[in-house]
Amino acid sequence: MNLCVVAMPGSEQCAQRIAERLGVPQCRLESRRFPDGEIYLRLLDEVQGRHVAVVAQLRDPDPQLPGLLFLADALRGLGASGVGLVAPYLPYMRQDTCFQAGEAITSRSFARLVSDAFAWLVTMDPHLHRIASLDAIYDLRAVAVPSAPSIAAWVRTEVVQPHIVGPDVESEQWVSDVAARAGCSYSVLRKRRSGDRSVELTLPDLEDLRGRTPVLVDDIVSSGQTMATTVRKIAALGFAAPICIAVHPVFAGDAFAALQLAGAARVVSCNTLRHPTNAIDVTSPLAEAIRAVVESLERGTRHLASD
Repeated sequence: MNLCVVAMPGSEQCAQRIAERLGVPQCRLESRRFPDGEIYLRLLDEVQGRHVAVVAQLRDPDPQLPGLLFLADALRGLGASGVGLVAPYLPYMRQDTCFQAGEAITSRSFARLVSDAFAWLVTMDPHLHRIASLDAIYDLRAVAVPSAPSIAAWVRTEVVQPHIVGPDVESEQWVSDVAARAGCSYSVLRKRRSGDRSVELTLPDLEDLRGRTPVLVDDIVSSGQTMATTVRKIAALGFAAPICIAVHPVFAGDAFAALQLAGAARVVSCNTLRHPTNAIDVTSPLAEAIRAVVESLERGTRHLASD
């Protein structure tokens, strides 16, 4: 596989894990800021004729976006065969429709920028709510890697008599998959959000929780209000303190501290974003998705060459 990996600034550890898992080299990148804040980028290794995977953990994406687009453009100019984006956490999926007149539908705008800059995308559990799939807004080869197998494996190993709890009815298909793989029961909440940090939760009949360990699982934990509220409600009913799992540990502001103060027994996350709670390593499924995409592209190139 003629592939190399390039890390966006701040994503070096993630890129190194992926490169090691795939057994491919890393292309070194020199990056700094000019006095006026503009970014300087320089590739230090040859990329001519190679597929390149740009690894970017896109917490706080706005400052990273110009450099990401400039890097993709530079790689193409240096003769890379194809440039793909590995964004374990894919931002700008929240605003997927127009709720009030005049709003920018930023999920589609971001998708167009990425689709113009990259040939393929590998991510994990994007926040698909009113969008059926990434193909609906991304005009490239997009692979959404599921986190459920990795989470379920961790739950089986680390939790005694678990019961999975999902944040809302939209999560039921995903949460039921985690529960089935972990060999345990599950419930889902009903959630009504009235603002970025205001949420009202209705708990279902949780008698199945008697004698079990509640495991709250959510894809993105940003403000942490949904999880913190759920932790307090479950504790108030006399059940065991819940374990909280985040696929994407954004943990904006004091969100992590809020979960601890609410009484969570433990807070863990997948390492799609770097955080002290990282306990579930999703490097392998991400790496295998990258391998499948690049090998498919290489087979296509060979097929065209033989025609």
